[in-house]
Amino acid sequence: QVRLQESGGGSVQVGGSLTLSCQISGYTADNYCLGWFRRSPGKDREGVAAIDNEGNTDVADSVKGRFTISKDNAKNILYLHMNNLKPEDTDMYYCAAIRGKVRPATVVAGWWAMDDWGKGTRVTITS
Repeated sequence: QVRLQESGGGSVQVGGSLTLSCQISGYTADNYCLGWFRRSPGKDREGVAAIDNEGNTDVADSVKGRFTISKDNAKNILYLHMNNLKPEDTDMYYCAAIRGKVRPATVVAGWWAMDDWGKGTRVTITS
């Protein structure tokens, strides 16, 4: 059974940094793409960043230069490193996974219905 569990959310001041983690278990696929998304009530879901099994990455224009995505294959952990946080980054952040040879840019663009989702972790940016 696939399980994705996010952690690392919290309250941070404007300009601060935060790293989110997503522990992945039960996932077996040669080709896959992992992504971070964010969503709040009343807002559309937004793709934030994605990384495929080869390590290719993509990040949304809204966070480019501030957020990076990485993964630790040995520990099966996906990360989202967030710097220079802004009030508009306040949101629920979710990690998700899709099997297959999928380009990270298409995951960020929201082209795909992801196969598996975590329950989310909340990030709040305070001024």
